[in-house]
Amino acid sequence: MPALLPVVSRLLLLPRALLSMASGSPPSQPSPASGSAYVAGSVSAAFVTCPNEKVAKEIARAVVEKHLAACVNLIPQITSIYEWKGKIEEDSEVLMMIKTQSSLVPALTDFVRSVHPYEVAEVIALPVEQGNSPYLHWVRQVTGSVPESGTAPP
Repeated sequence: MPALLPVVSRLLLLPRALLSMASGSPPSQPSPASGSAYVAGSVSAAFVTCPNEKVAKEIARAVVEKHLAACVNLIPQITSIYEWKGKIEEDSEVLMMIKTQSSLVPALTDFVRSVHPYEVAEVIALPVEQGNSPYLHWVRQVTGSVPESGTAPP
């Protein structure tokens, strides 16, 4: 019996999905409240740095009003260290975490570039593979009707 202890302890470390595959049954998936499954990667979290809170709030409000984002979190007082034009720089900035549909990232990027004060604005996006299904569906719902440029959102 003592010889089984190391084997059992290693099995406990295996992810649930691997255990399910070994048993031949698929891992259980939670069903979203809306009745349709979330498509991995259809929502993205985009990150933009701004020089101060005023600029970040203006951009955040605009992207939500234009339905380019469902939600923007502002994270104040980050320190960025980077090389710019051959010199190492260090600045205090505000980080924007923007939740949007992945298909809207190009339009979001274009808008941010058009209003951002930096010569080269940081806009990077990462696809969301999984999360709280009702929240992810809400992001898609809120950003689902992007108005034509120049028109007010519904």
